[in-house]
Amino acid sequence: SEHSHIPSYKRVCTLMKPGYCKVFIFIIPPRRFQFFLFVISYTYSEQSSVPMPCFPRSRDYDGFVSSLLLPEEARRSSLALRAFNVELAQVKDSVSQKTIGLMRMQFWKTVVEDIYRDEPPLQPVSAELWRAVRKHYLTKRWLLRIVSEREKDMEDKAYRNLQELEAYSENTQSSLLYLLLESLGVKDVHADHAASHIGKAQGIVTCLRATPYYSSRRKVYLPMDICILHGASQEDFIRGSREQNVRDVVYDIASQAHVHLQHARSFSKNVPAAALPAFFQTVVLEDYLQRVRRVDFDVFHPSLQKRNPLIPIYLYIRSWKKTY
Repeated sequence: SEHSHIPSYKRVCTLMKPGYCKVFIFIIPPRRFQFFLFVISYTYSEQSSVPMPCFPRSRDYDGFVSSLLLPEEARRSSLALRAFNVELAQVKDSVSQKTIGLMRMQFWKTVVEDIYRDEPPLQPVSAELWRAVRKHYLTKRWLLRIVSEREKDMEDKAYRNLQELEAYSENTQSSLLYLLLESLGVKDVHADHAASHIGKAQGIVTCLRATPYYSSRRKVYLPMDICILHGASQEDFIRGSREQNVRDVVYDIASQAHVHLQHARSFSKNVPAAALPAFFQTVVLEDYLQRVRRVDFDVFHPSLQKRNPLIPIYLYIRSWKKTY
């Protein structure tokens, strides 16, 4: 085979159904073929190699895959930023006491300050983040804003309303996108507006996707105003209720994420082509919103807990079309 020189080619082919690999080779240009081999190899084996050892792929698989489609000069920095974001995001779930969580957040604030003094700690994520900051002159304000917002989220309370969830999403997910744009060398107001809306959609979808996980641990973070509007209690979610009032809550929240995606796309004609790779993860958001709609907004439906294996193909198609 003309691709037999590519690492993992033979192993991946044996994992696929007969004829499937040939179709893959036919429809995907050689320059992108290695991207798919890497993604498929990872999907079937957690032991495959990674471009950056400190990146926790299992915690942000979608972000990891979408980062592979970035230009080479920005790819490593994107993975560093996402690794930083994951480190912060998992603090809340990994500590038993709020005080310990706040201490970890203070550690990351200090790390950011040290990075901008060219004195990064001897820690893998810190070292990669320092490299990204030096290479792309990333704005410190966005990094600190992510840490500060995650720190406030240690309160472990449900969002009072949808606006509060959107503000949290803006300060975390949108800030991450602003940094990704900087790593791509993009400074454009239309791209920033699109990033703001995509980040809000990302935060809302993440909140929905995490609902079954947190409900099983007797925690509910969905906006209280929408729950009250439809007469859905926290106990309904903890029990995994699939009643209409619970579905109505999910519908309202999912609809707001869809609105943000539509707003983001309204800027598409004015967004520079160089910014598009930062927005490819809209594929993942759109996929979840479509799937939750197909199950009539039953957030606890088993199909929603499974990763869509076609996401890498959808990402490639979106990158080929140069749209988001």
